[in-house]
Amino acid sequence: MTITITAFERSPDGGKGLARDTRVRWALEEVGQAYAVRLVSFQAMKEPAHLALNPFGQIPTYEEGDLALFETGAIVLHLAQRHSGLLPQDADARARAITWMFAALNTVELPILEFVTARILESDKPWSTERMSLVKDRVRERLRQLSDRLGGADWLDGAFSAGDLMMVSVLLRLRASGLLDEFPNLAAYVARGEARPAYKRAFDAQAAINT
Repeated sequence: MTITITAFERSPDGGKGLARDTRVRWALEEVGQAYAVRLVSFQAMKEPAHLALNPFGQIPTYEEGDLALFETGAIVLHLAQRHSGLLPQDADARARAITWMFAALNTVELPILEFVTARILESDKPWSTERMSLVKDRVRERLRQLSDRLGGADWLDGAFSAGDLMMVSVLLRLRASGLLDEFPNLAAYVARGEARPAYKRAFDAQAAINT
């Protein structure tokens, strides 16, 4: 059965790999699964056909036969559980890798998204300077904690896993801000993720539709 995912017809990031379909593309490349992409406009995302796949009108969605999924975490976990390459065989190690997936999306990404929102949408507000300082401090605290845990290791828990895929994808949102560079081991960690051939294929595929 052909796997089909949806992606922005024209990504808001201009092809920098920050749109969430890149995470799913990366996972598919890591597990060696071919896929098709259906491009959707912002208008189409709010129409009934797409809302039947994602009730919140977002991308990506994932279709394989009768199965339809939304939310990148759920999609990547599904792929990791169905195909080898993203989760360890050992049960305890698998559980830890899944924990890191949740940590990336729930603990690390939330303050980063708050920072992105403050920088892009609230910079013209009279209280933006004070708020930005507070938001940056929250991001730095999470990065400090993650940096301490990673230490000098290449990956979060042994070999590369779906937990690393999600964490690197989340941290990439900070590259332009310079905050990531304050933690050299995290900057190197992200660079290792980007250097993976599967990531490069996913990035190139996402960038190709925005050039």
